[in-house]
Amino acid sequence: MDNNNEQLSNLRHSLAHLMAAAVLKLYPDSKNTIGPVIEDGFYYDFEFSSPVSDKDLAKIEKKMKEILPKWKEFVHEEKSAEEAKEYFKDNSYKLELIYEIAGKGEKITFYTCGDFTDLCRGGHLENPSKEIPEGCFKLDRVAGAYWRGDENNKMLTRIYGLAFGSKEELEEYVKQREEAKKRDHRKISKEQDLLVFSELIGGGMPMFTPKGNIIREAIVNYSRELNRKLGFEEVHTPNINKAELFKISGHYDKYKEDMLTVRSQYSEDDFFLKPMNCPQHTQIYASRPRSYRDLPIRYADFANLYRDERPGELSGLVRLRSFAQDDGHVFCRKDQIEEEVSNILEAIKEALKTYNIDYWIRLSFRDPENKAKYLGTDEIWEESQAIMKKLLDGKKIKYKEALGEAAFYGPKMDIMAVDALKREWQISTIQLDFNQPNRFGLTYTDKDGKEKTPVMIHRALVGSPDRFMGILIEHYVGAFPLWLSPVQARMLPISTEKHMAYAEEIFEYLKAAGIRAELDDSGETLGKKIREAKTQKIPYLVVIGDKEKESKKLTVEGRNGEKLENISKEEFLEKLKDMIQKKSLQ
Repeated sequence: MDNNNEQLSNLRHSLAHLMAAAVLKLYPDSKNTIGPVIEDGFYYDFEFSSPVSDKDLAKIEKKMKEILPKWKEFVHEEKSAEEAKEYFKDNSYKLELIYEIAGKGEKITFYTCGDFTDLCRGGHLENPSKEIPEGCFKLDRVAGAYWRGDENNKMLTRIYGLAFGSKEELEEYVKQREEAKKRDHRKISKEQDLLVFSELIGGGMPMFTPKGNIIREAIVNYSRELNRKLGFEEVHTPNINKAELFKISGHYDKYKEDMLTVRSQYSEDDFFLKPMNCPQHTQIYASRPRSYRDLPIRYADFANLYRDERPGELSGLVRLRSFAQDDGHVFCRKDQIEEEVSNILEAIKEALKTYNIDYWIRLSFRDPENKAKYLGTDEIWEESQAIMKKLLDGKKIKYKEALGEAAFYGPKMDIMAVDALKREWQISTIQLDFNQPNRFGLTYTDKDGKEKTPVMIHRALVGSPDRFMGILIEHYVGAFPLWLSPVQARMLPISTEKHMAYAEEIFEYLKAAGIRAELDDSGETLGKKIREAKTQKIPYLVVIGDKEKESKKLTVEGRNGEKLENISKEEFLEKLKDMIQKKSLQ
């Protein structure tokens, strides 16, 4: 069964009904509210007179399986408002929904299967007893949820269920989810002391520890390296900007609710913390006359950005209020678009190969049924979309089209990274913008002496280094390649009394050569030192005992099982430097 198709949605919706039926049989005084389909299954919210917890899920699931053989078909009925109110007269939640549906003049429909009837718009299996495969669902967890998501309403009990097209698909999903828990970047970050969140600072605003900042800076510096190859020059722009800037760019109308306001004691102007860099870059471009000979002009920017994300949507590093981007904008002529986009695509390809992350391209167009969401004329959109499609087709690059996923100012190529668990993340992007240069009145003098409007290309290489770091932690399970590792080698003297002097000598030698080395002078047993270093996923452990002290050689254990014996400090250093220079994946 296709996990994205209507059949699977109907299966999940039918199971939500089945769960509600089981709950009402087990807890007759409970009240069922709503039960939608979600990405991995379904849930249903209930009001219980006494607490229900995860330990009760097994008996609810057992009751569902007892009921299922009797569920032969869903019977659809249309009801008048009065009939519906009478049926649910003891359920205030259903009554609220009925009043709302009737107020909109919509049909009120009931669906009955077995002896369970629910207020519902439909979308069910025809014969659940035959169409629900054995072992394809599992009740997952219990959580609290406010009625209709409003914290001013009563807190209800939400029961989540998992459901897939087969028992095998469910088992694979559960297995993958358990693996995801092990890889959770918030857990690993705490174990490895990489970042901190503080309630005194606020949700979604991370602070990177010395070790965490090493990783973040390595990501940023690699993007800088790629920028230099592409001919980008780095600029720095302020975090606070007048509202007028965003009104001209179009962001004010589209994103005002997601922008953080700033108040000045000395100015009546409205200010915002910037959520993106593109409007500022237009002002650098506009600061002096431009000729066709100057183009393309390429600006890169790593300044912090701010977005007013809802607290419930914040998630470690992957959803933040404060973050940077390896942002860049190209101002060019139309005849330069193909070369610029091609070069950026190659840089993204190189970056993701270095990080060992697979990807695919989503070609995002505007929604032709909702043109009001977007800036610009039909002619501009038709031209810009055709350019992007022709470019990918010409290079025989595979992609998937996505209507309605374009930026409000232009079509884009979204790079969808696929991590070790096959999860997809939108990271890089290339956006073609004919609209903002027009809105800001940007021009250049062409070879015929006439003023023309440049095209603006928005792009990122790995997107936000903060968010990308979170993705990498989970992708590598905290075992970073040598060039990214905050500690690249740790010295482990077997005896602090007998072997510390030589361990210090090697430590200072590697550190002076630029290697991120550490010396374990804890006095613990060698076994404990090794176990602690392995928890930290340190790439190389240098064990120093009598043999090493006397021979002036090293015994080195690699994180991947590699063992180097009787190696000189010079040979070990050259090996490390070579791996770092090549950004080896080991």
